[in-house]
Amino acid sequence: MPRVTNGSAHHQRRNKILKLAKGFRGRRKNAYRVAKTAVIHALADSYRGRKTKKRDFRSLWIVRIGAAVRPYSLSYSKFIHKLNEKNIIINRKILANLALNEPEVFQKIVDELK
Repeated sequence: MPRVTNGSAHHQRRNKILKLAKGFRGRRKNAYRVAKTAVIHALADSYRGRKTKKRDFRSLWIVRIGAAVRPYSLSYSKFIHKLNEKNIIINRKILANLALNEPEVFQKIVDELK
């Protein structure tokens, strides 16, 4: 019976890691041992980043809405409270987009609250 080696699977496993490490700097892109740890950390960071991106964008929208309602002598929290009182259901992403790109529409929303 012939001797069975694992050569092709071994190369595929290494190539998979090295392919993921493409674009890294220094030995992280071509030395397997270094690339393996770099890829593990990069994948962990990207997973974490997909979660924090949602938080970051929500805080950005809140800052934009707050800046947009300041000229109308409102704070962000009072603005959101009045929206909830009047049962106006618009999410923060849309509100921030309106404040940035459609200021006249945003002004009508603020006037509706006053």
